[in-house]
Amino acid sequence: MFSIQTSHLSKSFESLTAVKDLNLEVKTGEIFGLVGPDASGKTTTIRMLCGILPPDGGEAKVAGYDIHKEAEFLREKVGYLPQRFGLYGDLTVLENIHFYGDLYQVPKQKRKERIERLLQFANLKPFGKRKAQDLSGGMKQKLGLICALIHTPQILFLDEPTTGVDPLSRRDFWIILYDLLKEGVTILFSTSYLDEAERCSRVGLIYQGDLLIADTPSAVKARIGGTILELRVEDRQRGMKLLDGVELIRSMVLSGDKIHILVDDPQKAEKTIREILKARGIEILDLLVVRPSLEDAFVSMVQGRKTIKS
Repeated sequence: MFSIQTSHLSKSFESLTAVKDLNLEVKTGEIFGLVGPDASGKTTTIRMLCGILPPDGGEAKVAGYDIHKEAEFLREKVGYLPQRFGLYGDLTVLENIHFYGDLYQVPKQKRKERIERLLQFANLKPFGKRKAQDLSGGMKQKLGLICALIHTPQILFLDEPTTGVDPLSRRDFWIILYDLLKEGVTILFSTSYLDEAERCSRVGLIYQGDLLIADTPSAVKARIGGTILELRVEDRQRGMKLLDGVELIRSMVLSGDKIHILVDDPQKAEKTIREILKARGIEILDLLVVRPSLEDAFVSMVQGRKTIKS
């Protein structure tokens, strides 16, 4: 069963096509990661699916409702946490929650128990009287999540909710999301953090408005069609510059303090890499075959797309 289904969904802004022929299915009760860099179409997609932004073409059903004809019914079924959530800094945590409870017309008699549970859920119970402007970045995001959940939605849309949030708060945020999954909430989560996307049930890699692939993280990585060599040198930027344009190398990407190099023939490529770097006096600290990451898969698919277009 699918909570979200789209068919050839498209949106343009003047000469810019933000989303092109999007065909997407999100299963009920899963967390789906929409992954891509800035300006790839993630926010536009989410805003269309929430019924906020009308599409130019195509069709979509969210929670069984047609986003063209029944967008007004979506409000009760979905929760939406945008990149810049509209918290009111001069209101307390509780006042912000009650404000959104009023917006969603949550009955007062049901609200107290629900707020108590959500505060406990997000570890914000001790901060009910603190003003939103005095919260940390991670706490503000958790408060935004409570406000998006106050009306108990079936589907939760999160638009890059962990951007700019410290690692500890990101971990806490994911614990909350996994707990929501246990309650049967379907989550569509957009992010530019490819390591974070590994935590999703399935991921969709989107680039310049095109959905490149949608599958489990392991299946996406299996589609890479090559071998990843992990190179470690002192000067990574110089190392990449010297290896740029080498025929045996399909793509390169920085991965932490290492360089991930996609090749078809690992033995021949390793020999060539060693020769080039040795000739320029660069010491190789490590060079070995590793399993591909989602980032490797994404870079490979983008490079392949560019090659086809050129």
